[in-house]
Amino acid sequence: MSALAEESRAKPGPLAWLLVLGIVLAALNLRTAVTSVGPLLDQLTDALGMSSVGTGLLTTLPVLAFASVGAVTPSLARRLGEHRLLLLALVTLGLGLLVRSLVGSAPVFLLSSAVALSGGAVGNVLIPTLIKRHFPARTGIMTIVYTTALAVGTMLAASATVPIERASGDWHVALGVWAALAVVAAIPWLALLRSEPERDAGRRDAGIRRLVRSRLAWMIAIYFGAQSMIAYIMFGWLATILADGGYSTSQAGLVLGVFTALNIPVSIFVPMVAARFRDQRPTVVGLVVFYVAGYLGLWLGPMSLTLLWVTLVAIGMGSFPLALMMLALRTRTPEATAGLSAFGQSVGYLISGAGPLLVGVLREATGGWSVPYMMIFAVLVVQLLTGLYAGRDRYLEDETSLGQ
Repeated sequence: MSALAEESRAKPGPLAWLLVLGIVLAALNLRTAVTSVGPLLDQLTDALGMSSVGTGLLTTLPVLAFASVGAVTPSLARRLGEHRLLLLALVTLGLGLLVRSLVGSAPVFLLSSAVALSGGAVGNVLIPTLIKRHFPARTGIMTIVYTTALAVGTMLAASATVPIERASGDWHVALGVWAALAVVAAIPWLALLRSEPERDAGRRDAGIRRLVRSRLAWMIAIYFGAQSMIAYIMFGWLATILADGGYSTSQAGLVLGVFTALNIPVSIFVPMVAARFRDQRPTVVGLVVFYVAGYLGLWLGPMSLTLLWVTLVAIGMGSFPLALMMLALRTRTPEATAGLSAFGQSVGYLISGAGPLLVGVLREATGGWSVPYMMIFAVLVVQLLTGLYAGRDRYLEDETSLGQ
């Protein structure tokens, strides 16, 4: 056990509070490379002369980076140390964001975006591991802190990029601001380099090859993928759904902003409720019920109640912080958490990436939303079934002897 973990079980000391600050600042940065691009996508396409293939690749890069780089993160952490690796990830994130804000070439913009996203992918896997290692007795509250900061960072980059661009008159400035935030996030981890935790060299590796044989690992990975697919569909298609229902562009943008903002209180409330119980299955069921009610309303209900339907879906989006909680709640050791985090997120993001594309294909092929909504409900069934298995009070190590 690390010194920070021992300290966090008792009264938190300066090192524990520094670690909390480091986790919060790092989490604020994990989605800025993704959500700062969307609001300026049309302008970037014109300015960089980016083809439709390039635009498609840009929107697919997050899934590819989160899946591929996330898979090798535990191996990198064993070689470099978790604190050093997260510091390197934040530097990489900031460097990628800075370079892409300065260039005028589409290929370089794509390459630097991939570099920035790789840093975010490392953070996705490492932070649940750090929470498990340093705050084993406070996993629930630290997950609330983490997911809330992640939601705030997501909303900030999505909502502030356009106003910054308008104020400065330059999209380079609007994208470059987020590189400065990454520099700020790296400062606590510079101080934490001296407190790099020691790991038991004799402890077995919870690698991906072993997790492939674990039913629990697969259920968590598929649950993570199903809930992420629903989230990506909502973020990618909500504005179009509203426009097809008669909303203007500005009205649809306002509703999308409300939906994004609602993720902050949901990220606080859902882990707070789930952490009170050893069995998360009731929470899994409740969130799916909210999802079903919200999507049924968007599909068949009156458009005058759109804010109600969107609010119900936003509550269902609590499935994301719940999925992150399961990575720590279903493991006993930081090593097992690292392996499950890498496996669950890598497989999950690969699954989720197909969702928005499939919805677009089905909508174009059928000329309406009925078939896409039926696909969404099919994904919700998968989310429910896998969540019921993953939500039971059990541990990965008991099933696979990982981390023993």
